Amino acid sequence: MKHQITKGDWPVRGVDSVDVENRRIWFRASGMNPDQDPYFIHYYRIDFDGTGLVAYTEADGMHEVTFSPDRRFYVDQWSRVDLPPIAELRRTADRSLVMELERADASALLATGWQYPEVFVAKGRDGVTDIWGIIIRPTHFDPNRTYPVIESIYAGPHGSHVPKTFGLHASRTSVAELGFIVAQIDGMGTNNRSKAFHDVAWRNIKDAGFPDRILWHQAVAREYEYYDVSRVGIYGGSAGGQNAMAALLWHGDFYDVAFSSVGCHDNRMDKIWWNEAWMGWPIGPHYSESSNVDNAWRLQGKLLLVVGELDRNVDPSSTLQVVNALIEADKDFDFLLFPGGGHGAGGSFGVRKRNDYFVRHLLGVDPPAWERYVASEGDG
Repeated sequence: MKHQITKGDWPVRGVDSVDVENRRIWFRASGMNPDQDPYFIHYYRIDFDGTGLVAYTEADGMHEVTFSPDRRFYVDQWSRVDLPPIAELRRTADRSLVMELERADASALLATGWQYPEVFVAKGRDGVTDIWGIIIRPTHFDPNRTYPVIESIYAGPHGSHVPKTFGLHASRTSVAELGFIVAQIDGMGTNNRSKAFHDVAWRNIKDAGFPDRILWHQAVAREYEYYDVSRVGIYGGSAGGQNAMAALLWHGDFYDVAFSSVGCHDNRMDKIWWNEAWMGWPIGPHYSESSNVDNAWRLQGKLLLVVGELDRNVDPSSTLQVVNALIEADKDFDFLLFPGGGHGAGGSFGVRKRNDYFVRHLLGVDPPAWERYVASEGDG
C-alpha cells in the first residue's frame, strides 16, 4: 500500500469518480452511521490526502444519488424496506435541500392487507456482532396462532443479500401467503461488513452463517410466540441451492425441509473462477469438507432437489452427483429434472412444486390437485 486515503471500521462500497484536477474522490460507503443499519449505502467525497471528508447523504435509509453534469446539484433517492422512496434535490456546495421532488404513498398498498417487512437484529455466534435480517408475514396474519418459518437463503460470500430498499418482495410474500412467516438473513461469511465477518467463509463455504442464522431465528421466537422454530423450512438456488441442502446436512436438528435448486453442491465441480475466490488453491481436504456430495450421508429431513437439464451456469452434473451420493447412502429425497431447463427453479411449475412441498411437510396439508382446480375455474 502506497497511501491509505480512508480509515475507519467501515467498508467502501464503490468509487463513483475521481477528480484528478481537484484531487478528490467521490465514493459510496456503509457502516459510518452507528445508529443505522450498517448495510445502508451513503455517498461521500474525500481529498486525496485523506482530509476533507464530506457526507452527501444522512437520512436513515438506503441511498442512490445522481449528480447533475456540473455537480452543482444532486438527486438523493432513498428508502427502507419499511419506508417508501423519497426523492430530494440538494445543492452540492452545502448539501442543503432545494426541494422534495417526490414522496411515495403506500396507503393503497397497505389497505390490501400487505405489511411492511420487519427489520430484526440479533447477536451472532460471538455474542457481540449484530446479525441483520427481515421478517415477512402474510396479509392474513393472526398473532394468536403459530406459523412455521421458511428462510430464503443465498449465502454467497461475494455480497450481502437481505433487501434494504422498499419493494413488494413478491416472491417471498407469495410464500408467506400460504400460511408461513418468511425470513431472510445475512449471517457471517457474507460481504459488506468487516473482514473478520467475511473471512468466516474462507475455505469454509459450508458454514454459510448457519450458527448466526439459527441464533437469529431463536431470538425472533423468544420475541414472538407465533414464530414456530419447531417447523423450519429453507429454500435457495445456485449458491443458495448449495446452502439450502447444507442446512439439512449439518443442521438437520434445526431445519426440517429444504428446496434446493440448481445448486453448486461441490466446489470442485463448479466453475473455477467463482469457487477458487472463496475456497482457495490448491484443492485440499477443505473442499471435501464443504461438499454436499461427500457429505450426502448426513442428510436429515425432507429434501427436494431441482435442476435444469441445460444449465449453463452450474453444471447439472453437480446435482446429479448429489443424487447418486444420496442413493448410495440409502437416503430418502425428492428430485425434479426439467428437460431443456436452464439455471433456475423451473419457472411457475417449479415454484408450485416448492410451495406444495412446504405446505405438505410443514403445514401437514395435502395441496389440492391444481390442474383440476384450474380446469374447473376455466370452465367458469
